[in-house]
Amino acid sequence: MNCDGQMSQMGRCLHAWMTSVLYRKVKAFPGGVCCLLSLPVLCGLPSGCTRSCQCSCRRTMENTVVFRLRYEELLFYMACLSNCWTVCLCVCVCLKHRVFRRRGSSGSMRVSSSWKWQLSRTMRLALRWCQLQRGGRGRRGKQQICNRLSELWSYSKLLLRSLYYNTLSDSDTLLDCIFEPVFWVVDNLTRWFGVVFVCLVVLLTSSVVIIVYLFVIPMVVRTYPVHWSIWHLGFGHWVLVMIVFHYYKATTTSPGHPPKDKHNTPSVSICKKCVAPKPPRTHHCSICSICILKMDHHCPWLNNCVGHFNHRYFFSFCLYMTLGCIYCSISSINMFLEAYNAVESYFQTPPPDYSFSDSTAHKCIIFLWVLTSSVAVALGGLTLWHARLINKGETSVERHINNKEAKRLKEMGKVFRSPYHRGRTNNWKLLFGVETRSHWLTRVLLPSSHPPNGDGILWDSIFTQRDPMAI
Repeated sequence: MNCDGQMSQMGRCLHAWMTSVLYRKVKAFPGGVCCLLSLPVLCGLPSGCTRSCQCSCRRTMENTVVFRLRYEELLFYMACLSNCWTVCLCVCVCLKHRVFRRRGSSGSMRVSSSWKWQLSRTMRLALRWCQLQRGGRGRRGKQQICNRLSELWSYSKLLLRSLYYNTLSDSDTLLDCIFEPVFWVVDNLTRWFGVVFVCLVVLLTSSVVIIVYLFVIPMVVRTYPVHWSIWHLGFGHWVLVMIVFHYYKATTTSPGHPPKDKHNTPSVSICKKCVAPKPPRTHHCSICSICILKMDHHCPWLNNCVGHFNHRYFFSFCLYMTLGCIYCSISSINMFLEAYNAVESYFQTPPPDYSFSDSTAHKCIIFLWVLTSSVAVALGGLTLWHARLINKGETSVERHINNKEAKRLKEMGKVFRSPYHRGRTNNWKLLFGVETRSHWLTRVLLPSSHPPNGDGILWDSIFTQRDPMAI
């Protein structure tokens, strides 16, 4: 067999193979738009194929079927085929002058056996099929077009939903995603304004102390009996010392962090931000960018997190600050009423003859009473909230988690019980570090810098130890 005969046979086999591949690829797409694909036209059997090739072509020609193609799924495949067809057409145009016909000895036209002609014929048949398909689509009417557009829109929504939908997603996940930019702004503002908040606390507390020393204490000494004056001086200075001590310790004491150099740290999960083991009751602070042992919350007024090692200082500061504000508000109530009436008289005609020192004293007393009363209400509510949490042996973060767990178990007919709740009295003893009766005086009513019980990593559960601090 000469070289030209081999190329002719190769071209016929290539033609049959491409046609069978197109048949299999198109058949793979399920349901959708109806289109006619007449494979016998595409598979015009050349005269000269081998026996195996002829059998393949005959089987393909016998299967003249109607396929239902999904328009959306066929888009990508048809785009790839059209690109390939375009390249092949460019090749055919370039080789057009080389495609020729020969007249046989009997006067009839005989097709050349060139493989280039076979490729050109295949591409012409493919273009003919595309033209038939395009013409068929134009005859289906507006209703069919609307159906296709509706299917395309539904398929697009399905693709979009597949990018973010998860069976574990719920409303909490959706809200977290929506408010993520807000959380980012709040975290960064809180981080940078923490120093401003601390300076504001120091400034307001100092102004209250100065006003009390200038106006309230002289009034108490002049009008109250000696024993009441001594009580006021003693109680006021005790509250002031406790406020200053616990605020300083709360801001400067580290809340505690999981050790990073130990590989045998007991943990219940892995922190997604730190990529490190998380011991029980440990949570990640997005403002400090680190995990906190027994984290309660991040307090901007302390510019620090409230955790295992400074939880007692934080609660004591809230308690004594509330107590001090209530004391100042009650002690200066009569002076406030007099100052308020005096300020109202400023707008009378003619105005009363008050000196500069008197008008300054009136404004300072009003400022003192309004500030201390407002802080007493706001901080008092926060203190009561944390006292309720301590009664149950949980933190602010654990409160949210335990509520969700209790609701889930309630639906299953079970009752949730916090593993760290050891009774009200024992919970308070664990917070203040009280081990003996005298510790209520030395560690609660007086300044004390003793560390809390435990290291914040290992925790005794009520399911393993019933009463760890019975006294």
